[in-house]
Amino acid sequence: GRNCSFLQETDVIQKQDESCYCYVQNRTLHLQYVWSTLQVEVNSREMFRFEPISEKSNCRNSETVFEFAVCAVQIFWKPETSTETFISIKQYGEDICFKIQPFKTEPYTVSVKRQMLDGKLLFLFVAGIFLSHFANTLSRSTKFFYLSGIILGVVALLVFVLLTLKRFIPRHSTFWILMSGCWMSSLYFIYCFKENMHWLWAEHRSYLLGYFLAVGITSFAICYQHGPLTTELSITLFTWTLQLTAFVLIYCGVTIPQVAYAVIAASLCSKGLSYPLGAACHIGRKMKNHFQSKKLVFKCLTEEEYREQGETETIRALEELRSFCRNPDFPSWLAVSKLQSPHRFADFVLGSPHVSPAEIKAYDEEYGIGSFFLEEQLFETRAESEQDDPDNSIHEEDEEGEDEMHERISFPYATELL
Repeated sequence: GRNCSFLQETDVIQKQDESCYCYVQNRTLHLQYVWSTLQVEVNSREMFRFEPISEKSNCRNSETVFEFAVCAVQIFWKPETSTETFISIKQYGEDICFKIQPFKTEPYTVSVKRQMLDGKLLFLFVAGIFLSHFANTLSRSTKFFYLSGIILGVVALLVFVLLTLKRFIPRHSTFWILMSGCWMSSLYFIYCFKENMHWLWAEHRSYLLGYFLAVGITSFAICYQHGPLTTELSITLFTWTLQLTAFVLIYCGVTIPQVAYAVIAASLCSKGLSYPLGAACHIGRKMKNHFQSKKLVFKCLTEEEYREQGETETIRALEELRSFCRNPDFPSWLAVSKLQSPHRFADFVLGSPHVSPAEIKAYDEEYGIGSFFLEEQLFETRAESEQDDPDNSIHEEDEEGEDEMHERISFPYATELL
């Protein structure tokens, strides 16, 4: 019933008297405006009063709880008085109407311009996607628990205080009633702060910084004293809270509600399909590894690995030989009749070493460290390296040394069991 001026994009209106203005939303959906907003700016050299006009004057006609809360806030909200006001209007939100009441006959300017990419909306949307995807991981992080406590204490101080004093409230019904009141009060304060954010930051910046610092430190101290979440039930509740918060951020981060619903539905479906998709990927990797030909990888052993592997395989082979000889089907009489030392074979089968201490001692004296054979080989190698050419001496010495070793080395004490 008011004679209001309809605002259009790129409008610049100058007036002196009291007047109301309305912006009627465009009902045609365009995806390029998913993060687009209209910025309405009112400027004047004198003080004026900005009063939002709600189409739903009766809160009983509200269809949802959220609309009722917004209507109640607008009833208790006092008109803003300043010389400059900014309004951000979503492209596909509700129709916006407001009234300007100047205190003096001083002209004021109402300008409208479009912002194709609103950084605040994009930040909320990306934060919602990130929080929804990593909600399960973040709920188990100690650092994120302390960060969430600080944010809750700064944004919703009454809720944080009530959660801190929960142990002193005996009845759960009383606690939830108080929690509902604290949340409504916190939402009202958040709305008031959002509307006066520019004015508060310009005029009372020191008080805001003091509040953030004091409440943040106190919240961190209380969360640190309480400790991180340990029970599985509390972690699950924290995860659901993070996911619900993520969905709210996604809804508030776009101007088209249908896009927000689609993204939330896709997020819920991805959570439900994560286990089947994970199982399918695991089966696919197993089948790929099964049918894919494996390339042979050759690794050269070091001298220490070669010695250890030789000792291990020798011990294993000797144990297999003992087990085979203890088998009842083993032709023991035939084997004994062909042996030179049956008594020694019997001791070996019963667990004695396959080489006697005398044989070990004789081998060390002949071929061990400090033996005559090793010294002779060492001195011959040095003499040949001094006479030959330096470029070819190494290869020739190795070949001659190998041939000579094959010719001269013998194992007189090797034992043949069969």
